[in-house]
Amino acid sequence: MPELRVTRNAFARLVLVTPDGRAHEGVVPVRAFPISAPGESIALVGADGHELAWIERLSDLRPETQSLVEEELASRDFVPEILRLRHVSTFSTPSTWEVETDRGHTVLVLKGEEDIRRLGSSLLIADRHGIQFLIRDRNALDSTSRKLLDRFL
Repeated sequence: MPELRVTRNAFARLVLVTPDGRAHEGVVPVRAFPISAPGESIALVGADGHELAWIERLSDLRPETQSLVEEELASRDFVPEILRLRHVSTFSTPSTWEVETDRGHTVLVLKGEEDIRRLGSSLLIADRHGIQFLIRDRNALDSTSRKLLDRFL
């Protein structure tokens, strides 16, 4: 695959210049596997929703291109990682959880047990507002957090 040419325009939107010289403004990077392989399999999608380019691995890109794509992904991806469960209001749903995340302390409401998705040893938890929270490895949580979590699994 030829080297990707990605820049930002005056409005801070990504611009992809394809090998034929055409510039595509408003390009959006989309991860195919955001949890299990965040640095691999990324599509650059045009404003019309069609894939314009495919990135096997971010690490294969030139540093300046990699940086632009990572910045754009970071601005789009908001998935706080739960590091610890502090308190759970009840073991039935809906349930209010007080948690520590990589972005600080927060409270979320779990509507139902179906809002917890298992992804191997990882969990993706959707709160009542649709915000996704990640537990990267439930076995790596402290024992109190694991005990609280086990009541819902």
